[in-house]
Amino acid sequence: MIKRNLLVMGLAVLLSACGFHLRGTDTNALTVKDMNLSARDAYGPTVTQLRNVMKNSGVNVSASAPYELVLTSESETQRAASYAGAGRSVDYELSTVLSYTIQGRNNAPLLSDKLEVQKIYSYDGNNITGSGQEAAQIRSEMRRELVQKMMSRLQMLSPAQLEQLQAKADERERAEALEVEAARRAQDAQPQQSPLEFPAK
Repeated sequence: MIKRNLLVMGLAVLLSACGFHLRGTDTNALTVKDMNLSARDAYGPTVTQLRNVMKNSGVNVSASAPYELVLTSESETQRAASYAGAGRSVDYELSTVLSYTIQGRNNAPLLSDKLEVQKIYSYDGNNITGSGQEAAQIRSEMRRELVQKMMSRLQMLSPAQLEQLQAKADERERAEALEVEAARRAQDAQPQQSPLEFPAK
């Protein structure tokens, strides 16, 4: 019994050392622990699900966080992938694109990108209700996949990387401010032309 326990413990140590994790155990751990989350649809299903996953991964989702993940747009499309005639099944390709931006101090954009998920499902013209329910279920699965992809992107970020991006954004802001100030001074240095005066008759 002792040998068996030692063997199990040894295998667990080896598996954890090579990066193996049991499903559902700390697979979404993030090194960025403070990040706000917002979206145009503040109570939409995607942002709500993502917020829950972030919190469950140990992220403090708060308006006072130094960084903010902004879901700028989410678009769903559907197109026919094949057609088999009236009353028969048709294959549709469903697509969802999620665009996002991570902002730092003073709402400075640090990086922007987008995620896309595609699925194909068969629409049965003889079972409209069932096909509609299947499409809704697939959309729900696609949303979960989008959230997991977003978490994978966040896992790739570290506080040091975000600080570097913030430093570059601050530098750009200072350069733009200097350009504006230089343009203003150049404008002020130009002699102002007085209005033309015509001799009185």
